[in-house]
Amino acid sequence: MDDHRTPAAPLFRRLTVLGGLFLAALAMSCAVPAMAAAPSSGFVKVEGTGFVIDGKPYRFAGANFWYGAYLGAPDGLGDRARLLAELDQLQAAGIDNLRVLAMSEASDFKRGVRPAIMTAPGQYDERLLQGLDFLLAEMSKRDMKAVLYLNNFWQWSGGMSQYVAWATGDSVSTHDPDLTGDWNGFMDNSARFYGIGQAQLWYRDAIRTVITRTNTITSVPYVDDPTVMSWQLANEPRPGSDADGHDTFPEYRAWVNDTAAFIRKLAPRQLVSTGSEGGKGSLDDEDLFIIAHATPNVDYLTFHLWPSNWSWMDHHDPAARMDTGLATSLAYIDRHIDIANKLGMPIVLSEFGLNRDKGSYDPASSVTARDQFYRAIYARLLERASAGDAIAGSNFWAWGGRGRTTNTDWMWKAGDPFTGDPPQEAQGLFSLFDSDASTLEIVSAHARAMRALP
Repeated sequence: MDDHRTPAAPLFRRLTVLGGLFLAALAMSCAVPAMAAAPSSGFVKVEGTGFVIDGKPYRFAGANFWYGAYLGAPDGLGDRARLLAELDQLQAAGIDNLRVLAMSEASDFKRGVRPAIMTAPGQYDERLLQGLDFLLAEMSKRDMKAVLYLNNFWQWSGGMSQYVAWATGDSVSTHDPDLTGDWNGFMDNSARFYGIGQAQLWYRDAIRTVITRTNTITSVPYVDDPTVMSWQLANEPRPGSDADGHDTFPEYRAWVNDTAAFIRKLAPRQLVSTGSEGGKGSLDDEDLFIIAHATPNVDYLTFHLWPSNWSWMDHHDPAARMDTGLATSLAYIDRHIDIANKLGMPIVLSEFGLNRDKGSYDPASSVTARDQFYRAIYARLLERASAGDAIAGSNFWAWGGRGRTTNTDWMWKAGDPFTGDPPQEAQGLFSLFDSDASTLEIVSAHARAMRALP
């Protein structure tokens, strides 16, 4: 997708001034603990610029595993044998934090996932919710933590644009970027979601349905399950396109604050995060990223890193501009960690990835450039964490495990095995497969190094 830099509008400058007031309020809120620490709770908590579990530092090298609930579904819909084998493989590698899709919406998007958890407003597929139950139960056995996101700015799981379609009666095909090629128009349509009251009511019903659920396998309410580290508002929520998102930024900022407060009230022992990409997802303006997150209702920051999507590296040959692409990527990491230091909050690099060599999708192809990229990213994260900075963990995008496609166009179709790449992308674009031994060892070594820090 295209990302275009837009000069700051006067509204932005006014918000930057107002942001100072929000930062002051945030600093005051961070100085006073929201609640007393529960002894031996097993819940992840924020302490200063880091995470702790029962008073001990918690730093992690994790994975995105968006389809985990799908694999966990019963009645032949999922693949529980595959899920168990892959959780065992991840655990053996020291990967103990998984970022998972917890709500999808039925849609007519060309590249939308099928089936969906929400079949219509207020209606949910119990089989997929039981899949989430099964996933959490098995993660608990392996002492893993889950980050669960409750919506999506993008089309591949229905997401915000589907809420807009339900509320307005518009057809999603009008704004389907896989049909129109108009990504800016799609983003601005998705951002309408923040200002539609009926859409917000349906969204809150979805949030309540998941968060207040009792696990059918363990009989433990989700809110009492320390396996759940954090609830994320959405996957990569944006104010809109870089060209026009300033118009909806105030609604977006209010949505972040109000939705985070709603979740905190439902799940006071679990953390809340937004799922933001950072500056690139904030109208390409890191000041607006700060302003949007200057609320005591958000416990920690997130950011993502997509150098080939953002034209810092070459999709078709990631080795071609590796040196300059890495330099830009590492500077982006440093700036976001510096922001977290200033705000006194932990930050997580909750998505990053790179293409296979020569842009191949084939799991048998080489990953020399990707391995170089992973090593450099992890080295910088470890360096900053070792210095006591606010970086607390990371989740690579994405675990593809045993998933394979036999489609000649590499695109997912309903009923196909899932990989780490969502249906809008070629299966193999960014997936780390179970056979990618060299990359998995890099992740594993980083996990060991992060845990070894004092």
